[in-house]
Amino acid sequence: MLTSARSARLAAWSITVSLAGFLFGFDTIVISGADIPIRNLWNTSPWFHGNFIMAMALWGTVIGAILGNVPCDRFGRKKTLVWIGLFYLISAVGSALAWDPYSFSAFRFIGGLAVGASSIAAPAYIAEISHSNNRGRLVALYQFNIVFGILVGLLSNYLIGDNFGMHSWRWMLGMEVVPAGLYLMMLTTVPESPRWLVLHKNDQSRARLVLEQIHTADEAAEVLDSIRRSVPETSATSARPRGLSQPLALAFLIACFNQFSGINVVFYYAPRLLASAGAGIQDALLQATSLGFVNLVFTVIGMVLIDRAGRKRLLLIGSVGYIISLSVVAWAYATGASQTIILAFLLMFIAAHAIGQGAVIWVFIAEIFPNAYRARGQSWGAGTHWVIAATATAVTPWLIDDQQGVFKGDPSPLFAFFAGMMVLQLLFVIFVMPETKGQSLEELESKTGMRSSPRL
Repeated sequence: MLTSARSARLAAWSITVSLAGFLFGFDTIVISGADIPIRNLWNTSPWFHGNFIMAMALWGTVIGAILGNVPCDRFGRKKTLVWIGLFYLISAVGSALAWDPYSFSAFRFIGGLAVGASSIAAPAYIAEISHSNNRGRLVALYQFNIVFGILVGLLSNYLIGDNFGMHSWRWMLGMEVVPAGLYLMMLTTVPESPRWLVLHKNDQSRARLVLEQIHTADEAAEVLDSIRRSVPETSATSARPRGLSQPLALAFLIACFNQFSGINVVFYYAPRLLASAGAGIQDALLQATSLGFVNLVFTVIGMVLIDRAGRKRLLLIGSVGYIISLSVVAWAYATGASQTIILAFLLMFIAAHAIGQGAVIWVFIAEIFPNAYRARGQSWGAGTHWVIAATATAVTPWLIDDQQGVFKGDPSPLFAFFAGMMVLQLLFVIFVMPETKGQSLEELESKTGMRSSPRL
């Protein structure tokens, strides 16, 4: 049983680590406010603007996600989280002071490395310290902080607006220095993951000390014993242990569907999409902020429900909401329907994402891989997620630019494609996706039958 002190300690550690998600959300969304000013300032082509100005952070995120398992496993979850905070700090200062599009892209790339690595280190850490009955809620704190960071970033962009003239975009990007500094200070109170200590350092004494801060002595001994039993046998020689194919496939599919919903396209280009529906620039920034509010509210609802309703049911609800909202938005753009209809169904789309994919993806990917393979498995899932996110963000200006875009400013074909992909997600949820709620990490691991060497 958790005492109030142990429960508070577990919550404090989880909240602190999940603040990496706040920086994730803030870093990825502030660029939306700088999209149009930077395009006008440096007057780059749609291809360069999409690939370097807007998507360079996402290309960094791809590298951070693919390679993030290396420091996570070699140096530990905590040290990796500290370096993530430092990278966010460097990126914020450098992006705000950038002197040309090339230096700007380089510093945004550094921030992207932090985003990608945080999508592995933070969910892994929280999953490894939490209990089976609260793991969904605690890991979902990471997603909550992503959407909270998105909301604060959108609000920050709106409040800064054009108050600093041609340098307003620099203030938008530089504001990240404040949360990055606070995050680094708070990390000093967090211990290392007990599961990492056992599996990668064979340090059972330190692991027990950590576990006894969030469990009774008897429970800590029981958890430690279950972790020891999950240590892979060193005698196995298979390069890809039997049973890993299923979690790899599940992580790949849920990550693909997450981005084929169009969520990053909507958030990264929200002011432009809303402006194309008839809103002025400042009104578009304000309307984009409303997307952030809805995202936050429905993420909280998803957090409350995820350990009760389960991961599968939330994704089922979200899939239906996606299909309806994206279909109507595609129709509205194609027929020139009112700006109000477009905004209303974009808000529905955000709500569907927040209660479904938004609440589920990082929890699910952190759960389905065995202890010894968690960071590497998450690299696979997060890498897939960010490759598609970066590609979608990079090609969007090429598709929807008013003058040079393939669709000549009409985003309706893009939204129709996203709606079709969500029909496929619905089939995935109904026929393929397993439920993971209410089971310990070791119980979930036993279902794969994996007790072999931790080499992929």
